[in-house]
Amino acid sequence: MKFNAWSLALALIALASCTNSRYQQALNDRDAEIKALREERTAVKNNNRDLNSHNASLDKQLAEANARLLAEPVRTTGQDFPDLDREGVAYGMRDGNLVISVSSDVTFASGKAELSAKGKDALAAVVKTLKATYGDDEYWIEGHTDSDPIQKAKYESNRALSVARAMAVLHYMVEDANIADGQCVVAGWGEYRPVSSNDTKGNKAKNRRVEIVVHSK
Repeated sequence: MKFNAWSLALALIALASCTNSRYQQALNDRDAEIKALREERTAVKNNNRDLNSHNASLDKQLAEANARLLAEPVRTTGQDFPDLDREGVAYGMRDGNLVISVSSDVTFASGKAELSAKGKDALAAVVKTLKATYGDDEYWIEGHTDSDPIQKAKYESNRALSVARAMAVLHYMVEDANIADGQCVVAGWGEYRPVSSNDTKGNKAKNRRVEIVVHSK
């Protein structure tokens, strides 16, 4: 009887030990599976984040390309303007309207909206051309900037700077060059109508400009 009792006890202990071992192994397997699932979920989230970032970048590039197509004047005016050529002022046609583009690097100091002497010379040539050929039309004076955020200038945004520069051109045209105020419209596009990508200093310089768009009445 004692032998049978000890044998039974040993058997029960062995069975319990085996059961505990299997239970522990099951726990270990579950933990490993949970860890693997968490790692897989993290990898999927990271992949989705990368894809979303890539898609956002592509959307931005597409939007900029479309904006450039809309903004870029085409040099097919049908005539030349020697005064503008002499001052290095660009011009072309967009949507059937003459667009005269004056570089902000010529007209303004960085982050400023006060016309330089060279800028006034360039605008004098612009006004001479407008009076000679488009004297009865409307002039939309539109300011543009690059995409660099405002840092040290007193203006709160690129749009605010673009409006201030367009207003400076308006004041010159009206007060110094006797263009009728009622012929002029002022707009500030900020960085939202680039004619080039903002990936280099040279391309950014192309985007910093004030355009005078001639609209026939």
